[in-house]
Amino acid sequence: MEPFSPLEPKAAAETGSSVPEKKFRVLVGVTGSVAALKLPLLISELLKIPGVEVKVVTTERAKHFYNPQEIPVPLYSDEDEWQLWKGRSDPVLHIELRRWADLMLVAPLDANTLAKLATGICDNLLTCVIRAWDLRKPLLFCPAMNTAMWEHPITAQQVEQLKAFGYMEIPCVVKKLVCGDEGRGAMAEVWTIAESVRRVVAERDLPAQS
Repeated sequence: MEPFSPLEPKAAAETGSSVPEKKFRVLVGVTGSVAALKLPLLISELLKIPGVEVKVVTTERAKHFYNPQEIPVPLYSDEDEWQLWKGRSDPVLHIELRRWADLMLVAPLDANTLAKLATGICDNLLTCVIRAWDLRKPLLFCPAMNTAMWEHPITAQQVEQLKAFGYMEIPCVVKKLVCGDEGRGAMAEVWTIAESVRRVVAERDLPAQS
């Protein structure tokens, strides 16, 4: 069998359809917050939005919180970046992904990755995608961290910096956290996140296939 591009899901490559259906491409970034437990549910809700195609970029720490077998869409991590690139003519995964996506959603966005994004650090696949992100396209982020971390003064500065880049915040909420504390810092509910994406999709025309 002919090899297929890691950016083209195998199922799509085998359909034999000569006229590709227009899709709104959503790239989900998931980081090392316990809220990553909700990734399977989030993907399920996003796939209910008509015309949406989803792929996921994960950090290594986020892998601790979900079972990849429960993710029904292409899932990329740091290892894929280095396996794909062997020489000068090979595609660079973080660039290919930013080209592919019409919208990026980072959910959850943990405190560590928030700090990286605010200062431009790009030391893994996810942060490289975001550093190279086309600012004409929407990027939504969902902070998630312990209340004490959320209330640290630098957190507000970093959130404001992301908003200054043009990124859209889906605010965290007050609830009892996994650690037992109660307060603000929990990721927004999955239905809230999915509805935010749905609104953005509705506001934008479906892109022409490249």
